[in-house]
Amino acid sequence: MENNVTEERQPRRRYSARKPMRKRGPSCPFCADSSKRITYKDVESLRAFLTERGKIKPRRRAGTCAKHQRVVAREIKRARHLALIPFSPEHLR
Repeated sequence: MENNVTEERQPRRRYSARKPMRKRGPSCPFCADSSKRITYKDVESLRAFLTERGKIKPRRRAGTCAKHQRVVAREIKRARHLALIPFSPEHLR
């Protein structure tokens, strides 16, 4: 029994020149606009960082940097403690 089977190789893919990397601006809304302040008193802006279930959104979905995500989480917890924001959504009570 002879092995005269030749392996067929697929041609290598030749990649064309890649697009040059584009420098992006800051994705964090607080880094982009330094005049924005995060405070527990501004409940409407804090609600943008909460899910419909009342949980704090993760950084990837909220679009904040690590530094400002920590500040947002702290201010949401302060607002909850002062009963400005509910701990749980109203429709589940």
